[in-house]
Amino acid sequence: MSKPLMPMATAVWLVENTTLTFRQVARFCEMHPLAIQAIADETIAQNIVGMDPTLSGQLTWDEINASQDDETRDLALTVDEVPAQVRTKGPRYTPVSKRQDKPDAIAWIVRHHPELTDAQISKLIGTTKPTIQAIRTRSHWNISKIAPNDPVGLGLCSQIELDAMVKKAAAKNPKKVVTEEVEEPKIPNSLAPLRPKKEVPVAVEEPVAEEPAVVETKPDDDYINPDDVFKKAPDAE
Repeated sequence: MSKPLMPMATAVWLVENTTLTFRQVARFCEMHPLAIQAIADETIAQNIVGMDPTLSGQLTWDEINASQDDETRDLALTVDEVPAQVRTKGPRYTPVSKRQDKPDAIAWIVRHHPELTDAQISKLIGTTKPTIQAIRTRSHWNISKIAPNDPVGLGLCSQIELDAMVKKAAAKNPKKVVTEEVEEPKIPNSLAPLRPKKEVPVAVEEPVAEEPAVVETKPDDDYINPDDVFKKAPDAE
Protein backbone atom coordinates (compact mmCIF):
# COMPACT_ATOMS: atom_id res chain seq x y z
CA MET A 1 0.00 0.00 0.00
CA SER A 2 1.30 3.47 -0.91
CA LYS A 3 2.16 5.86 1.87
CA PRO A 4 0.17 9.13 2.03
CA LEU A 5 1.83 12.49 1.79
CA MET A 6 3.10 13.81 5.14
CA PRO A 7 2.20 10.64 7.10
CA MET A 8 2.85 12.18 10.53
CA ALA A 9 0.57 15.18 9.88
CA THR A 10 -2.05 12.86 8.38
CA ALA A 11 -1.90 10.62 11.47
CA VAL A 12 -2.37 13.66 13.73
CA TRP A 13 -5.49 14.68 11.79
CA LEU A 14 -6.96 11.15 11.79
CA VAL A 15 -6.43 10.80 15.56
CA GLU A 16 -8.06 14.18 16.23
CA ASN A 17 -10.99 13.95 13.80
CA THR A 18 -11.96 10.27 13.52
CA THR A 19 -12.66 7.25 15.72
CA LEU A 20 -10.33 4.96 13.82
CA THR A 21 -8.28 2.59 15.91
CA PHE A 22 -4.57 3.09 16.42
CA ARG A 23 -3.90 0.01 14.32
CA GLN A 24 -5.94 1.34 11.38
CA VAL A 25 -4.20 4.72 11.46
CA ALA A 26 -0.79 3.08 11.86
CA ARG A 27 -1.31 0.78 8.85
CA PHE A 28 -2.58 3.61 6.68
CA CYS A 29 0.31 5.94 7.57
CA GLU A 30 2.86 3.08 7.74
CA MET A 31 3.81 3.90 11.31
CA HIS A 32 3.99 1.88 14.52
CA PRO A 33 0.81 1.68 16.63
CA LEU A 34 2.77 2.88 19.66
CA ALA A 35 3.66 6.04 17.76
CA ILE A 36 -0.03 6.65 17.04
CA GLN A 37 -0.80 6.12 20.72
CA ALA A 38 1.93 8.63 21.62
CA ILE A 39 0.30 11.14 19.27
CA ALA A 40 -3.02 10.59 21.04
CA ASP A 41 -1.33 11.01 24.44
CA GLU A 42 0.33 14.22 23.16
CA THR A 43 3.79 12.96 24.04
CA ILE A 44 5.03 13.43 20.47
CA ALA A 45 4.05 15.59 17.46
CA GLN A 46 2.72 18.34 19.68
CA ASN A 47 3.80 21.08 17.27
CA ILE A 48 2.69 19.30 14.08
CA VAL A 49 -0.43 20.65 12.40
CA GLY A 50 -2.71 17.90 11.14
CA MET A 51 -3.31 17.59 7.39
CA ASP A 52 -6.74 16.58 6.11
CA PRO A 53 -6.27 13.74 3.58
CA THR A 54 -9.75 14.35 2.17
CA LEU A 55 -8.72 17.78 0.88
CA SER A 56 -5.79 16.34 -1.09
CA GLY A 57 -7.97 13.57 -2.49
CA GLN A 58 -6.12 10.76 -0.73
CA LEU A 59 -9.18 9.68 1.27
CA THR A 60 -12.92 10.12 1.10
CA TRP A 61 -15.38 10.31 3.97
CA ASP A 62 -17.09 7.20 2.67
CA GLU A 63 -13.82 5.32 3.05
CA ILE A 64 -13.28 6.72 6.54
CA ASN A 65 -16.83 5.93 7.67
CA ALA A 66 -16.61 2.38 6.33
CA SER A 67 -13.43 1.76 8.32
CA GLN A 68 -14.89 3.38 11.43
CA ASP A 69 -17.81 0.96 11.29
CA ASP A 70 -15.51 -2.06 10.85
CA GLU A 71 -12.39 -2.05 13.02
CA THR A 72 -10.85 -4.89 11.03
CA ARG A 73 -11.02 -2.94 7.78
CA ASP A 74 -7.97 -1.05 6.55
CA LEU A 75 -8.07 2.36 4.94
CA ALA A 76 -7.14 2.53 1.27
CA LEU A 77 -5.84 5.49 -0.69
CA THR A 78 -8.22 6.89 -3.25
CA VAL A 79 -5.39 7.06 -5.78
CA ASP A 80 -3.05 4.13 -6.32
CA GLU A 81 0.06 6.26 -6.44
CA VAL A 82 0.69 9.71 -5.09
CA PRO A 83 2.31 11.83 -7.83
CA ALA A 84 5.94 12.48 -7.09
CA GLN A 85 7.03 16.05 -6.64
CA VAL A 86 8.91 17.30 -9.66
CA ARG A 87 11.92 19.45 -8.97
CA THR A 88 11.37 22.95 -10.30
CA LYS A 89 13.96 24.98 -12.16
CA GLY A 90 16.29 26.85 -9.89
CA PRO A 91 19.28 26.30 -7.64
CA ARG A 92 19.61 22.87 -6.08
CA TYR A 93 19.10 22.86 -2.35
CA THR A 94 22.07 21.56 -0.41
CA PRO A 95 21.95 20.84 3.34
CA VAL A 96 24.08 23.13 5.45
CA SER A 97 26.19 20.20 6.65
CA LYS A 98 27.26 19.42 3.06
CA ARG A 99 27.85 22.92 1.71
CA GLN A 100 31.45 22.90 2.87
CA ASP A 101 32.08 19.89 0.61
CA LYS A 102 31.18 21.73 -2.59
CA PRO A 103 34.71 23.04 -3.36
CA ASP A 104 36.10 19.49 -3.11
CA ALA A 105 33.40 18.25 -5.50
CA ILE A 106 34.06 21.07 -7.95
CA ALA A 107 37.78 20.30 -7.96
CA TRP A 108 37.04 16.62 -8.65
CA ILE A 109 34.72 17.41 -11.56
CA VAL A 110 37.13 19.93 -13.07
CA ARG A 111 39.92 17.33 -12.94
CA HIS A 112 38.02 14.26 -14.18
CA HIS A 113 35.37 15.84 -16.42
CA PRO A 114 36.83 18.99 -18.00
CA GLU A 115 34.21 18.75 -20.77
CA LEU A 116 31.51 19.96 -18.33
CA THR A 117 30.77 23.67 -18.53
CA ASP A 118 30.42 25.97 -15.54
CA ALA A 119 26.64 26.06 -16.04
CA GLN A 120 26.43 22.26 -16.00
CA ILE A 121 28.57 21.97 -12.86
CA SER A 122 26.50 24.67 -11.19
CA LYS A 123 23.28 22.83 -12.00
CA LEU A 124 24.71 19.48 -10.93
CA ILE A 125 25.87 20.32 -7.41
CA GLY A 126 24.21 23.69 -6.79
CA THR A 127 27.08 26.15 -6.77
CA THR A 128 27.94 29.46 -8.42
CA LYS A 129 29.99 30.17 -11.52
CA PRO A 130 32.45 32.52 -9.74
CA THR A 131 33.28 29.72 -7.30
CA ILE A 132 33.91 27.31 -10.17
CA GLN A 133 36.13 29.82 -11.97
CA ALA A 134 38.10 30.49 -8.80
CA ILE A 135 38.82 26.78 -8.42
CA ARG A 136 39.68 26.40 -12.12
CA THR A 137 42.21 29.23 -11.92
CA ARG A 138 43.36 28.20 -8.42
CA SER A 139 42.54 31.64 -7.08
CA HIS A 140 40.07 30.37 -4.48
CA TRP A 141 40.73 31.74 -1.02
CA ASN A 142 40.95 28.22 0.44
CA ILE A 143 42.62 26.49 -2.51
CA SER A 144 45.42 25.03 -0.35
CA LYS A 145 42.92 22.98 1.65
CA ILE A 146 40.70 21.84 -1.22
CA ALA A 147 41.01 18.10 -1.89
CA PRO A 148 39.20 16.69 -4.96
CA ASN A 149 36.44 14.30 -3.90
CA ASP A 150 33.71 12.48 -5.80
CA PRO A 151 30.42 14.45 -5.51
CA VAL A 152 28.45 11.18 -5.54
CA GLY A 153 30.33 9.96 -2.46
CA LEU A 154 29.78 13.33 -0.80
CA GLY A 155 26.03 13.07 -1.41
CA LEU A 156 25.83 16.23 -3.53
CA CYS A 157 24.39 14.41 -6.54
CA SER A 158 23.54 10.90 -7.69
CA GLN A 159 25.57 8.74 -10.05
CA ILE A 160 22.69 8.78 -12.54
CA GLU A 161 22.66 12.59 -12.60
CA LEU A 162 26.44 12.74 -13.04
CA ASP A 163 26.46 10.18 -15.87
CA ALA A 164 23.59 11.95 -17.63
CA MET A 165 25.38 15.30 -17.44
CA VAL A 166 28.65 13.82 -18.73
CA LYS A 167 26.82 12.11 -21.59
CA LYS A 168 25.08 15.35 -22.48
CA ALA A 169 28.36 17.26 -22.49
CA ALA A 170 30.04 14.59 -24.61
CA ALA A 171 27.25 14.79 -27.20
CA LYS A 172 27.67 18.57 -27.53
CA ASN A 173 31.48 18.66 -27.48
CA PRO A 174 32.88 15.28 -28.55
CA LYS A 175 36.36 16.76 -29.06
CA LYS A 176 36.65 17.78 -25.41
CA VAL A 177 36.04 14.34 -23.98
CA VAL A 178 39.18 13.18 -22.21
CA THR A 179 40.14 9.55 -22.63
CA GLU A 180 42.41 8.17 -20.02
CA GLU A 181 45.31 6.62 -21.89
CA VAL A 182 48.61 5.59 -20.46
CA GLU A 183 51.42 7.13 -22.46
CA GLU A 184 54.85 5.65 -22.48
CA PRO A 185 57.42 8.00 -20.94
CA LYS A 186 59.72 9.60 -23.45
CA ILE A 187 63.37 8.84 -22.79
CA PRO A 188 65.92 11.51 -23.69
CA ASN A 189 68.39 10.62 -26.39
CA SER A 190 71.23 10.86 -23.88
CA LEU A 191 69.65 8.17 -21.69
CA ALA A 192 68.26 5.96 -24.45
CA PRO A 193 70.03 2.60 -24.78
CA LEU A 194 72.30 2.23 -27.77
CA ARG A 195 70.78 0.06 -30.42
CA PRO A 196 73.10 -2.31 -32.29
CA LYS A 197 73.68 -1.26 -35.85
CA LYS A 198 72.47 -3.55 -38.52
CA GLU A 199 75.27 -5.31 -40.37
CA VAL A 200 74.98 -4.94 -44.11
CA PRO A 201 76.42 -7.93 -45.99
CA VAL A 202 79.24 -6.92 -48.28
CA ALA A 203 80.23 -9.05 -51.24
CA VAL A 204 83.84 -10.17 -50.92
CA GLU A 205 85.69 -10.80 -54.15
CA GLU A 206 88.04 -13.77 -54.21
CA PRO A 207 91.63 -12.83 -55.09
CA VAL A 208 92.67 -13.86 -58.56
CA ALA A 209 95.98 -15.71 -58.70
CA GLU A 210 98.40 -13.80 -60.85
CA GLU A 211 101.18 -15.47 -62.84
CA PRO A 212 104.68 -14.56 -61.65
CA ALA A 213 106.27 -12.00 -63.83
CA VAL A 214 109.36 -13.04 -65.77
CA VAL A 215 112.23 -10.76 -64.97
CA GLU A 216 114.85 -10.52 -67.62
CA THR A 217 118.32 -10.20 -66.22
CA LYS A 218 120.92 -8.38 -68.16
CA PRO A 219 124.58 -9.08 -67.67
CA ASP A 220 126.38 -6.47 -65.70
CA ASP A 221 129.23 -4.77 -67.47
CA ASP A 222 131.45 -5.03 -64.42
CA TYR A 223 130.74 -8.70 -63.89
CA ILE A 224 133.71 -10.97 -64.57
CA ASN A 225 133.03 -14.53 -65.38
CA PRO A 226 135.63 -16.73 -63.58
CA ASP A 227 135.61 -19.20 -66.45
CA ASP A 228 136.93 -16.53 -68.69
CA VAL A 229 139.76 -15.75 -66.28
CA PHE A 230 140.95 -19.27 -65.78
CA LYS A 231 140.28 -20.39 -69.29
CA LYS A 232 143.38 -21.79 -70.79
CA ALA A 233 145.03 -19.80 -73.49
CA PRO A 234 144.98 -21.43 -76.86
CA ASP A 235 148.16 -23.21 -77.88
CA ALA A 236 150.40 -20.97 -79.68
CA GLU A 237 151.18 -22.17 -83.14
